[in-house]
Amino acid sequence: TPAHTLSPTSHLDGDGTTAPVEMGPLGTPPSSPPSHPPAVEEDFQFVLCERCRQESPNLKLLTCLHTLCLDCLSENKPIGQCPMCRTAMPQASGIPDMDNLLFTNLQARLSVYKKINNNSGPNCSRCQGEMAAVWCSECEDFLCTKCFEDHQWFFKKWNHEAKRVEELRAESAHRFLEDTKKSFNLFCSSPGHADQGHISSIYCTKCKKALCCSCALLDSQHAPFCDIRSETQRRQEELGTISQELKQKRSSFEATYAALQAEVARLEKVQWEMRELIRQRVEQLVQLIRREEEELLGLVEAGQEQGRRELAQELVRVEGVLRRMEAGERLVEKMNLYATEQEVMDMQPFIKDSLEELQRLQPPITGDRTQPGDFTECRARLQGL
Repeated sequence: TPAHTLSPTSHLDGDGTTAPVEMGPLGTPPSSPPSHPPAVEEDFQFVLCERCRQESPNLKLLTCLHTLCLDCLSENKPIGQCPMCRTAMPQASGIPDMDNLLFTNLQARLSVYKKINNNSGPNCSRCQGEMAAVWCSECEDFLCTKCFEDHQWFFKKWNHEAKRVEELRAESAHRFLEDTKKSFNLFCSSPGHADQGHISSIYCTKCKKALCCSCALLDSQHAPFCDIRSETQRRQEELGTISQELKQKRSSFEATYAALQAEVARLEKVQWEMRELIRQRVEQLVQLIRREEEELLGLVEAGQEQGRRELAQELVRVEGVLRRMEAGERLVEKMNLYATEQEVMDMQPFIKDSLEELQRLQPPITGDRTQPGDFTECRARLQGL
């Protein structure tokens, strides 16, 4: 490949040669902007922690299938329950053993996609000085033209797939993730083989482990075998079957949930109706008591007014008698002092009759009459209330 050109998708043959496809010089902007802007933020919210909604490299998968980060699990109260659905956790510490590798890897691959769609574009992962022109999904590196040539020479025995950054920028996030997932390899599960880069293509159904060809051929304990892709396909289909069965069961749970919601709504309605009835009845009772209050106050006022009139009349009568007695006493006294015989003879019979009338009068007995302030009827009605 010439130093100033890159292959949009370069596969190395067994002898290390490439089949170049002519491109523009390094650093030349794409002829047209991406046809579909990235929708990473909206479409991939599911890779975030379900509680704090933040990215985290330490996502844990709970038995209830919720995904939470270590920070949320460490702060979770009460310990031992999922904060989303309150399902019990088998671990006493409240920290699940299972990592959500899918979401963690998706976060890493989405971060690469965001770098590609950055306005300034990614720099070369190796020299750090040049703009990246190629992305190697096997090495997970951005490479400039020069570093890409070195990369192709160094990995000439392997078939590394590399694509132009401009082409990747034009892809959607969904397409980018679909393409990059094919490049992830499964390493041998034997001790030390994963560190040495032994790629597994065989699955042992007996020990349920992925193996490289060497382990499968040299160790007689492993048998029977199947292709690793067949096993992963079988597992995906198994999950799909279980998911379909759960969908059917989910409908019954949804019906139960709807029935429970309806019951809750019915109880709330009954409670609201009873509260309204209580308010109405209490209001009616209050109005009744208010009317009774007005009647009793009127009765008290009427009784007081009648008592006042009777007492006023009695006071006037008694006061008149007292004044008549005072006048009689003064007149008799003045008659004794100043009256002539003729005046005595003329006036004495009249004065005598008046004084004898006063003698016949008796003062009223207050204890025998109804007291205006006892309010017997009002007290009885109050006691009834």
